[in-house]
Amino acid sequence: MEKFKALTTLSEDEQLFFDTVKDFAESEIAPFSAKMDADSKLDPSLSPKLFEMGLMGIEIPEKYLGSGSDFFMAILAIEAISMIDPAIGVVVDAQNTLVNNLVLNYGSDFLKSKYLPQLAAKKISSYALSEAVSGSDAFALTTRAEDKGDYWELTGNKLWITNGGDAELFVVFANANPAAGYKGITAFMVEKDSPGFSVGKKEDKLGIRASSTCELILDHCIVPNENMIGELGKGYKIAIETLNEGRIGIGAQMLGLAEGALNHGLRYIQERVQFGQKIGNFQGMQFQLADIATEVEAAKLMVYNAARLKMSGRNFIREAAMAKLYSSQIAEKTASLMVEFFGGYGFTKDYPVEKLYRDAKIGTIYEGTSNMQRLTIAKTLLKNL
Repeated sequence: MEKFKALTTLSEDEQLFFDTVKDFAESEIAPFSAKMDADSKLDPSLSPKLFEMGLMGIEIPEKYLGSGSDFFMAILAIEAISMIDPAIGVVVDAQNTLVNNLVLNYGSDFLKSKYLPQLAAKKISSYALSEAVSGSDAFALTTRAEDKGDYWELTGNKLWITNGGDAELFVVFANANPAAGYKGITAFMVEKDSPGFSVGKKEDKLGIRASSTCELILDHCIVPNENMIGELGKGYKIAIETLNEGRIGIGAQMLGLAEGALNHGLRYIQERVQFGQKIGNFQGMQFQLADIATEVEAAKLMVYNAARLKMSGRNFIREAAMAKLYSSQIAEKTASLMVEFFGGYGFTKDYPVEKLYRDAKIGTIYEGTSNMQRLTIAKTLLKNL
């Protein structure tokens, strides 16, 4: 039967890549999704497959063992995977749009040569910015970096860190000069086995449970001088610019979730019979379907537009915020409606829409809450007056 398919134009290569990734997700991820969700754990067999497919180093140049592709392809991969399991979508998202891009854009030649091959071929990474007192106010972070001459010593705790339990490499933001406020913030590459580094509490989450979310503990953690990323005190700039790109990634994750939920609903309403006919034949169902499909298509256009703007080197900050804001709203709305389409079955864990409904909520919270996106949108609009 015909599945929902947005008509947004992709090139032949882009469409082939999207279809290939989606086929991979259906065959290699879908069979494990329910168990990973129940166990709150990434299946150990899955990580190597993600690397083998080249999905963890999409923009990393081939000389560093990456796929040598581009940002838009990374967005397509996140969308395609998230149609099947948004928890794995965010594993791929954090690796590509946050950590890999950060090292590519700001890392020294030494850091690129040392870490990009690892990121492309074998090691999951994590982006550690948030703390207990610095969520939306990210630059209020209290983790400190002290210059010890031959090395840096990092002290503090990070919270709600995506991939924290599975990662072996961590981009950690710490303040090297508290007197300078946010202008003291500096980024460092920290390895999991660094002295003084440990992973703390793993959060028991509502959704995207296969992606670990953990506390990181830096107890006088020793980091070599050469592991500073970018310039001293420029971490705030690195964080802002990286998160602007990351928001498009979350937009793609939420878009994929919405498409996946809609496809489940489409199949179900063409199978479920009530009052002697398929429930999809009722006009009331068809009108709801038409409205939500239109909104999903609009979200797709916004995500793709933001990604294309970024690819072309044009300003994309407002469009990224809009895409993240809108797609997260539509993901929640679509998943909720599909639970209703399934009726009582939708409220049980035997059917996938219940999981997608739980997975959707995080989209309005992480990588900038919806209100933070609204603030960004409003400021960019007023700035142009």
